[in-house]
Amino acid sequence: MNGAESLARTLLKSGVDTCFANPGTSELHFVSALDAAPGMHCVLTLFEGVATGCADGYGRLADKPAVTLMHCGPGLANGLANLHNARRACAPVVNIVGDQATYHRPLDSNLTADTEGWARPVSAWVRTSSAASGVGFDAAAAVQAARTAPGQIATLILPADTAWGEGGIVAEPQAAPPFPEAAPHTIRQIAQLLRSGEPAMLFLSRMALRARGLEAAYRIAEATGARLMAQQANSRIERGQGRVPIQCLPYAVPDAMAALAGIRHLILVGAQRPVAIFAYPNQPSHLTPPDATTHVLARLDQNPVHALESLADELGAPPAPPPHPGPVPGPASGALQAGAIAQTLAALMPEQTVVVDESVSFGRPFYPGTRFAPPHDWLQNTGSSIGMGLPVATGAAFAAPGRRVIALQADGSALYTVQALWTQAQARLDVTTLLLANRKYAILSSELANVGAQPGPVFQSLTDLRNPDLDWIKIANGMGVEAARACTCEQLADLLRHSLGRKGPFLIELLI
Repeated sequence: MNGAESLARTLLKSGVDTCFANPGTSELHFVSALDAAPGMHCVLTLFEGVATGCADGYGRLADKPAVTLMHCGPGLANGLANLHNARRACAPVVNIVGDQATYHRPLDSNLTADTEGWARPVSAWVRTSSAASGVGFDAAAAVQAARTAPGQIATLILPADTAWGEGGIVAEPQAAPPFPEAAPHTIRQIAQLLRSGEPAMLFLSRMALRARGLEAAYRIAEATGARLMAQQANSRIERGQGRVPIQCLPYAVPDAMAALAGIRHLILVGAQRPVAIFAYPNQPSHLTPPDATTHVLARLDQNPVHALESLADELGAPPAPPPHPGPVPGPASGALQAGAIAQTLAALMPEQTVVVDESVSFGRPFYPGTRFAPPHDWLQNTGSSIGMGLPVATGAAFAAPGRRVIALQADGSALYTVQALWTQAQARLDVTTLLLANRKYAILSSELANVGAQPGPVFQSLTDLRNPDLDWIKIANGMGVEAARACTCEQLADLLRHSLGRKGPFLIELLI
C-alpha cells in the first residue's frame, strides 16, 4: 500500500467521505487511490476557491469536515480567500495539498512555494508528511483537528514521494476532544448580573444560533428582560416560523451603535466583541457604549448551548414559546425593491430551505424581511471576503440532499467564483440562485462617503460593471445552468415557483 492509498482509506475510516477537488500532477497518486477506495464522493471544481468554499458550506450544514484537494502552494493560494471565510465560520475542513517530492523541493522548480507559510494563517493545524508510513497517521490527526470544537481548518501537505512511496498504513480514527464548557462560577456570576435589572444584552453567534441555543436564550430574555442580538455575520442561523427570531447587528457603524445604545452589560455567547468592519475617519472602532461592560458567558472554544441552558436553569427561567408570527404575506407585486423581493422569497420558499446570503448592500433588508418564512437555515459571509456565495451554496447542497438551497447573490461577488455554477450543473444540485444584477460594486458608493473621499471618473470606472453589460443568462447557460430574467416581482414569483418545482440548478437574474 502506498501513502496515497493509506490517506484515502484513513479519511474514510475517520468519517470523511466527500472531496472537493482541483488536482494537478503532484496529487495524481491520491486521485488514483480514491478509485481504489470506494466510498469517497469526489466532486470536481474548476477553481480552488470553489473547492474551499464548497467545503465551507458542506461543513456548516453537515457538522463534519469535507476534504479539499489542491495543487501545490499556488493552488492553495487560489483557495485562501474562502478558507479565510471558513475559518471565521468555524467550519470543519481538511485540506490536502500536494507538493514537490522531498528530494525535488531543493531544486526550486516552478511550483515550489512556502506552502506551509501560506496555510498557517487560515489553519489551526498544519503538517507536512515526511514519509509514506506516516501519511495515514497524519490524516487521522488532521481529521481530529478539524473536528475539534467549534470546528477548525486542518491542512495536510503531501509531498509527491510520500504519496507514491510504499509502506502506507491505515490509521485508526482519533476522537476529537470534548467541547469545553463554561465554568459553573461563570454561570452564577452572569445570573447574578442579570438579576440586577441593569440593561443587558446576550450577544450570540455560532452554535448559540441553532434552534436549541436560541430557545434557551429566549428563556433567559423573557425571565430577565435582557435583549438578544446576533453578531453581524454568522455561519448558520436556524430561523423562521416556530423558531426564536433574532436580529443581527447592523453593518453600518451608526446603525450598529444605535442597536447597542443603552446597554450596560454585553454578554458574549460564542461571539466576539462587536467592532466596525473597517476603520472610518471620525468614527469609533468599538461599537458598544463607552460605559458598557463586556462579559464572557462562553468563549469561542466553549459550548454556548450548554452555557445558555445552564444559565436559564440557574435563573429558574421557565420554557417560553417563541412569539407567534401571524399570517405570512403573499408574494409582492410591482418593482424589484429589496423589501418586495424578501416578501416574495418568504412567501414561496419551502420548509427547510438553506439560504446562502451574499447579497451585500442591496440585500440588507432580506434577513429581517424573511423573519417569519417557513423554518429555514440562513448562512452569511463570516469573513467578508467576497466570492463565497455560489460555492457555499454548492457545498451546502451536497451536505443536505433533499433540501432546496437558495443563493442570494450580488453580481460583482458572483464573478469571483462563477465556476461553481458548472459544478451545480454537473451534479444536478437543487440550487436556485437569485442573481442581483445592479451591474456595479454598489457597496463602494456608500463606503466612499464613509471614508470621506470624493467620487470621480476613476472611481466610476473601477466600480462600474457596464460597457459591456454582464449577461447572466448566457453566463449561466454556458455553465450548463438554466436561467431566466425577472424585471418585476410577478415575474420573480413565477420563476421562483418554476425553479422550486424542478430538479437541478436554476438562476434568476433580477435587474435591480
